[in-house]
Amino acid sequence: MAHRPWAADGTAGFKQRLGKSALELGNTNASPTCPDIWEMDNGDIAFIGRDLTANYARHLPPGVSIGENERLVVLPRNMIVAAKADFPDA
Repeated sequence: MAHRPWAADGTAGFKQRLGKSALELGNTNASPTCPDIWEMDNGDIAFIGRDLTANYARHLPPGVSIGENERLVVLPRNMIVAAKADFPDA
């Protein structure tokens, strides 16, 4: 495999939730399952959402691709908006 400028670190730990939980936002019923957004202890951001890779793989915009070890994950808009304040400006 070719060297990439960035690779996900599978050993990083979860540092903090960004935004509000799915339960707080009304995006899940009784248990706080997915979706979710987390900052990892190495600064990367993890998204937990619905895997819609198969749905969109053939309909991607020009210049967009999904790697063999990647997935297209969809989260509710209200979850991203709620997390906006937790993302650094730079």
